[in-house]
Amino acid sequence: MTRPMSLRVQLLVLQVSIVLVTVVTAGVASSWFQERELREAYKNRMISVAESIASMPAILNAFDDDDPAETIQPIAEVIRQASNVTYVVVTDADGIRYSHPNESRIGKRVSTDPSVPLSGEMYVGTQTGTLGESWRVKVPVFHRDEVIGTVSVGMLESMLDEALVADTLQLVIVLSIAAGLGVLGSAWATRVIRRRIYSLEPEEIAALLETRDAMLHGIREGIVAVDDRQRIALINDEARRLLDLDDEHYVGRAAADVLEIAVLELVDEGDVDERLILAGHRVLIAHSDRVSVPSGPTASVLILRDHTHLHEMLRELEGVQSLAEGLRAQAHEFSNQLHVISGLIELGHMDEAVAIIERTNGGGTLNGDSAHPGIVDLEVSALLISLDARARERAIALDIDPQSSLRDLSESLDARIDVLTVVGNLIENALDACDLGGTVNVSIRDDSGCVVVVSDDGEGVPDELAQRIFDTGVSTKTSANGRRGIGLALVRRIARRRGGDVTVAAEPGGGSTFTAVLANVNTLAALQGSVS
Repeated sequence: MTRPMSLRVQLLVLQVSIVLVTVVTAGVASSWFQERELREAYKNRMISVAESIASMPAILNAFDDDDPAETIQPIAEVIRQASNVTYVVVTDADGIRYSHPNESRIGKRVSTDPSVPLSGEMYVGTQTGTLGESWRVKVPVFHRDEVIGTVSVGMLESMLDEALVADTLQLVIVLSIAAGLGVLGSAWATRVIRRRIYSLEPEEIAALLETRDAMLHGIREGIVAVDDRQRIALINDEARRLLDLDDEHYVGRAAADVLEIAVLELVDEGDVDERLILAGHRVLIAHSDRVSVPSGPTASVLILRDHTHLHEMLRELEGVQSLAEGLRAQAHEFSNQLHVISGLIELGHMDEAVAIIERTNGGGTLNGDSAHPGIVDLEVSALLISLDARARERAIALDIDPQSSLRDLSESLDARIDVLTVVGNLIENALDACDLGGTVNVSIRDDSGCVVVVSDDGEGVPDELAQRIFDTGVSTKTSANGRRGIGLALVRRIARRRGGDVTVAAEPGGGSTFTAVLANVNTLAALQGSVS
């Protein structure tokens, strides 16, 4: 098989061909223009010579002499030699020569047609005479408005060709030097280009680009590269999905116009370890590094991983495990009661034992109705039972409003996850805000939408944080590696995505009340349920 031509040879051949074609074209055009200018210059010279001879008084007076040639021939020869033309021929009205470089032809009729100048017009053209083919000018000789003769001045075509060849030779030398310099420049340019592309062949470059695209767009992590001018240098498909970017043409645009503030801050910070951030309604694990290459500027590379699915799985797992948590808490309580009943029976206090049994009122059954009658959704009810168990372990009272109500959200997984996220985050924050013996009040209503109200009697939100408590990274608790200040920010994004919002208000006796409104949860759940 024939080995394909290397890129270096291709570039050199291409550039040399371009140089040679350009030089040859320029040479041909220059030679053509030079020939025209040369002929035009000789034509102007011959016209000047011919007209000056035709108007000389000595020449006009000589036409009346017995031997006009005796006067005209010397004058014509002097002018011919001085003007560097091949011949100067003066004739009478019959075409009889009075002057000629070859004196033997004086007195004879001219060999070419003199009708044009004899008619009073000037003739310019190429004709073949006794001296050969020549470029000539013929003008009439007037005396009192009458044509009495002609003056013909010419240059042999061979002399014109010699002059043109001499000039062309100089042009060829100059163009050859230019072509040589062009070839040397092409070789140097080819070497520079090869060095800039690391001596790679086109198929190798194509393979690298294909491999890079396959890797960037095939991995499950989102990658965003921002150059030193704060412009997007690279962004893969997963990054566009995680950042909710629909358009594909982001490369070259300003990073501030594309990325959210939380993501853009990581770019400004440079090297950043893994940190939880909010982008849209997603919780992302972000990692930022500064990178540089020898031939390019420094850039920041962001690696984004979706933490939302893990967050949602944990919420679902909490819903499943909450039953076990509730059972464990109730088993602990019933175990204590059984010990008390057993002790009373052994002591012979049967009536007291019966009274304790009656007070339990069959409370060993664990279901959504017995725990929170209005909370029909099983997973939300289970979450509340689990949080109630945690609250009791921390000596905090979790008071669920008996008027609370929430329909079954099993037909809308997204709506259920959003409600679990909002309820869980608000109650956990309230539990963290309370001291021992504190109280957390919870109310959930779904009359025209889902409204979650959680209040506590803790220290409350400081005034300086009240306006920023829902911003990402803002928290009343100690921040560690960016893992605080996510819950409330996520609650606000979910509420706004659901057509509502979340607010905070200070309680008169201390503590805070958070109200989250998810306006279209029930509507979406009902629609999805009807489709199912």
